[in-house]
Amino acid sequence: MTPAINLAKKYKISHVIHQYQHNPSSESYGEEAAQALGQDENTVFKTLLFALNGEERQLAVAVIPVNQRLNLKLAAKAAKSKKAEMAKPEIAEKITGYVVGGISPLGQKKALPTFIHSSAESLTTLCVSAGKRGLEIELSPQDLATLTRGNFADLCEHEHG
Repeated sequence: MTPAINLAKKYKISHVIHQYQHNPSSESYGEEAAQALGQDENTVFKTLLFALNGEERQLAVAVIPVNQRLNLKLAAKAAKSKKAEMAKPEIAEKITGYVVGGISPLGQKKALPTFIHSSAESLTTLCVSAGKRGLEIELSPQDLATLTRGNFADLCEHEHG
């Protein structure tokens, strides 16, 4: 069990665990997860960490669809920050307690401000990493927001409609 799964169980959140064989040569963890699980790429979300105002240890979390790119200006705006940049992988790992490619928005060592892409609000369920490569947890976007104390925000470059 991972801290992410334990958190969902502790709060009796309805969830489904999906496992797949992670391919080390895969270029994109998120897209690999979507394909391996036979899920729509709009419903599988990746967890990205970004640093605020040039402070590499002041991190926030963005949860966005695997087929989208994080817009750092929008991320900064969501976090009420002047600027945002991608967190260094080794710092992201140290602060969350997870490895890159398996960082879950749930059960991180330290509660970080979390922003979930607004497209999630219209979904019944979505998948996010359950805390290690090859392991996903499917739950409702509202439960994800509750467990992470997250807010829905526009975070991606191409907004549709």
